Amino acid sequence: MELDLAPAGLARAVEELPLVDHHVHGAVTLDLPRTAFEEMITESDRPVPDWMTQFDSQLGFAILRHCPPVLGLDPSCAPEEYLARRARLGAAEVNRLLLGAARLGHLLVETGYRGDELLGPSGMAEACGAPADEVVRLESVAEQVAAAGCDAGAFAGRFAEALHERTRTARGLKSVAAYRCGLDFDPAPPSRAEVADAAGRWLAAGGRLSDPVLVRHLIWTGLERGLPLQLHIGLGDPDVDLRRADPLLLRGLIELAEPTGVPLLLLHCYPYQRQAGFLAQAYPNVFFDVGLAVNHTGARGAAVVAESLEVAPFAKLLYSSDAWGPAELHYLGAVLWRRAMLRVLGGFVADGEWTVGQAVRVFTMVGAENARRVYGLG
Repeated sequence: MELDLAPAGLARAVEELPLVDHHVHGAVTLDLPRTAFEEMITESDRPVPDWMTQFDSQLGFAILRHCPPVLGLDPSCAPEEYLARRARLGAAEVNRLLLGAARLGHLLVETGYRGDELLGPSGMAEACGAPADEVVRLESVAEQVAAAGCDAGAFAGRFAEALHERTRTARGLKSVAAYRCGLDFDPAPPSRAEVADAAGRWLAAGGRLSDPVLVRHLIWTGLERGLPLQLHIGLGDPDVDLRRADPLLLRGLIELAEPTGVPLLLLHCYPYQRQAGFLAQAYPNVFFDVGLAVNHTGARGAAVVAESLEVAPFAKLLYSSDAWGPAELHYLGAVLWRRAMLRVLGGFVADGEWTVGQAVRVFTMVGAENARRVYGLG
């Protein structure tokens, strides 16, 4: 990592601290041809047009700048050279090199999206050399209950039982309500009759769970479970209506959930990181990160990180990569976030606004300590 002209104490802390990645997915276990690799470094779910390449993006440039040296190549090599080297090494060795180089101290792995194609928590722990725990997706559990066969009237009880069983060793829960129905849902817990009616409609129609009544029920059942609850915010693939993924739409839920004491963790947040910062300042049960956004903004990641540090108390921010698939995303999540924090915090010190000690303290809090406190990690 290039440490610029930052104070030595801050540069050393940024370089050495093992990060806690509080929201991450597994690394892909298969070798990836170029087309598959490029489709995994974009949030688009459409094929990459043959007249362009996803390497011509902030994320693509960041991959070619920072990942080749880890695989034994010069930085900023051509995509063809990089992918050829990747193919020669094979997926297992690429994962070992890149995940190990990320310097992680703990991972919280969300397994609800295409998890059978990826390393699970134990596989990620082995590849990274750091402990890994699971975060359970509420919607996935509900869909498993439906697939096993369930009457509408029994759905609520069966889901609660299944969730308890699935989370015996989990550290957190997650909802993708933003994808399924948008965040502008009625925040109050639905009645038993409402849940049974909605379950009947869903079980008869089939498909994925998207009924807002059921989404609300899953969230409130999750809150009763008591584990920290992650919520997708903002940036995602075209399946999400970004207009309905603004965290300000969750204000009613945040206020109703506050007496439970359950931490609500707003994930990604771009382009709503300032709205998330307001909510984190206003409500003691709200935390947030800018994972995923730092990777996709690449050389502009410092701007996103700076905005995340504007109004929220520093105890309310956490680090995440939200990496899914290629191990390059897990590695870059850590590298680009470290570099962005160094640039932003170092700038505060250079301007005489912060001391070096304050900058080191904030980096340590956001990079590891806050997540350890929220999730009860050792």
